[in-house]
Amino acid sequence: MKFLLRIVSVILLVFVLPTLVSAGLWATRDHPEGWSSARWSSSGLLPTAEESPEAAIYVFSAMTGGLKGAIASHAWIVTKDENGDYQRYDKVGWGSPIRRNHRAPDAYWYSNPPRLVAEVKGEEAKRLIPMVEAAIAGYAYGQPGGYRIYPGPNSNTFVAHVLREVPELGAVLPSDAVGRDYLPGGAFYYLDKDGRDLHLSLGGFAGLSVGARSGLEVNFLGLVAGIDVARPGIKVPGFGTVGL
Repeated sequence: MKFLLRIVSVILLVFVLPTLVSAGLWATRDHPEGWSSARWSSSGLLPTAEESPEAAIYVFSAMTGGLKGAIASHAWIVTKDENGDYQRYDKVGWGSPIRRNHRAPDAYWYSNPPRLVAEVKGEEAKRLIPMVEAAIAGYAYGQPGGYRIYPGPNSNTFVAHVLREVPELGAVLPSDAVGRDYLPGGAFYYLDKDGRDLHLSLGGFAGLSVGARSGLEVNFLGLVAGIDVARPGIKVPGFGTVGL
């Protein structure tokens, strides 16, 4: 019984308390009244394609809307061939789930500004773009009906899949990207293509990630706590990575 109480105490302290604090802070801020009143226009974070002709790949994330915006974000991928236009890829919860260019590449998401997760440019981007496009085309949940908001597969499951398939992008999604830890087919484990990160998951509800990019993470009901080694910091549920 004492062991069980200790486990419950750790869960409350590490996962529940920070989430409640985050939700309380979220409630004190102004938010759009609904989808139609939110801002979805370009944030101006990216130069125009004409101003930056080189090949590029970007991964973005932004906090989402509604009450889930207190703890959860939405991620998307942007590619640009040399002298080409931006191509944005999102997964959404209606219709054909993989959307292409349904928003500006650097648009606000539900009035929340985008955060740059990964950036690759030049010759390396030219080399990786076909690999990114292949990972997108091979995504197992890209057909109508292939979306479940929780525990996945959702928008973050999609982008996390691409990052695992193309580890040369050198990034993992922020710890507030709920759904990123849902593995293909509900698998128990997955080793990234380069063998540098290992992911264990119980259907996306609980699990563990460890490796050069993930650091050490424990996820519980979509909430993530852990240590970031590549960019030293502590991963706090509801707050993301707090840098050291």
